Amino acid sequence: MAKRDYYDVLGVARGASADEIKKAYRTKAKELHPDRNADNPEAESQFKEANEAYEVLKDAEKKAAYDRFGHAAFEGGMGGGGGRPGGYGANQGDFASAFSDVFDDLFGDFMGGRGGGRGRAARGADLRYNLRVTLEEAYSGLQKTINVPTSVSCSSCSGSGAEGGAEPQTCPTCSGMGKVRAQQGFFTVERTCPTCGGLGQIIKNPCKACAGQGRVHKDRALSVNIPAGVETGTRIRLAGEGEAGMRGGPSGDLYIFIEVTKHDLFERENTNLFCRVPVSMTTAALGGDIEVPTIDGGRSRVKIPAGSQSGRQMRLRSKGMPALRGGQEGDMFIELAVETPVNLTNRQKELLREFEALSEDNNPESKSFFSSVKTFWDSMKG
Repeated sequence: MAKRDYYDVLGVARGASADEIKKAYRTKAKELHPDRNADNPEAESQFKEANEAYEVLKDAEKKAAYDRFGHAAFEGGMGGGGGRPGGYGANQGDFASAFSDVFDDLFGDFMGGRGGGRGRAARGADLRYNLRVTLEEAYSGLQKTINVPTSVSCSSCSGSGAEGGAEPQTCPTCSGMGKVRAQQGFFTVERTCPTCGGLGQIIKNPCKACAGQGRVHKDRALSVNIPAGVETGTRIRLAGEGEAGMRGGPSGDLYIFIEVTKHDLFERENTNLFCRVPVSMTTAALGGDIEVPTIDGGRSRVKIPAGSQSGRQMRLRSKGMPALRGGQEGDMFIELAVETPVNLTNRQKELLREFEALSEDNNPESKSFFSSVKTFWDSMKG
C-alpha cells in the first residue's frame, strides 16, 4: 500500500511554516493518541504515521529532501537521513524530542498543564455542606448562618508557608517545573517531582504555625442566602469559600446541598403541594364547607360537593410552591378522605341500620359492582 503524503497526514499545505507544522502535529497527536482512543483500533497506526511525518517535516534538511524526492529520499540510503523515518531505523532521541514537545498538550488535563508547578501554588479543595431546611423555609426563602470547618490562610506567614512570610525557593530537582522527565525508549515520561511534590518550590524554614502548609484549620461562620423554591437536591455554589490553597494558592469553592425535611401536612411534587383532608361521612354525603391550611400559614375555605367520595381532588390555584428561578407558583391539591365513624352508641347504630334499609338507590357503585359479581358467578356455573 502506497504511503500517504506527509503533508496530507498532518493536514498542512506544502508551504506551511515550522510553527504551522508543529501546531498541526500537536492537534493530530492529541486526537489520535492511543490512550484516548481505546475503542479505535486504527488510532495507534495513525498516531505512528503522524509521528513519522512530523519527524521529517520538523527537520529543515529532511524536509528539503522530502520536498525534492518524496518518500524515496529515505529509502535505499538516499537523503542522508538513513533508515525509515519514525520507524525502527529512526533516531530514537529525535523521536523522543519530537514527542516531548507535545507531551504537555497531550496530558495537560491530567497532569496540571504546561509548565508543571512553576510559580503556581496548589488550589484548595472544594467543600460540601449539607443543609436541612423546612418546607416553610423553602417556600419563603431565608438568610441562614452556617459554621463550616475548613482551612484558611495562615496569618503568621501570610499564606506563604515560610517563617516570617519569606518567599519560597525554586526546587533544585525540577528547576521549578514541578515535574521530572525520564526517557523510556521512544517516549519521554513525566512524573511529579518527589522533592517539591509538584509545587515547583521548596521552603527552607517552614512556618511553625502551619508547618509550611500556608493554611490552618478553622471553623468559619458564613451567611448563606437560600432562595425561595429550593427543593431536595438543590445545589448552591459559593465561589472561593472552600478550603484555602497551599502556600497562597487560590481557595476552592463551597457547595451547599439542600435537603427539605418531610412535612406533617403537605407532600410536595415539583411546585405542587398535596394535602390529604379527612371529612366526615355526613359532610361527604350532604356537602358542606371546610377550612384547609396553606403553606404560607393562611387558610382557605373549600366547598365539598354533596356525594363526594374518598380520593376526590380539588385544586387551589397558585397555593403551591414558588418556582426556584421565578415564574408562576404551583397549585395545591386537596384530596378528600371520607372517614367512617367509630365508637358508635346504640342509638347511632340503630339510626345507621335504619338508613341502610332506606338506601337501596343511594350506593350506585356498590350496586353496579355486585351486579357484575353475580353475572360472573352465573357464567362460571354455566
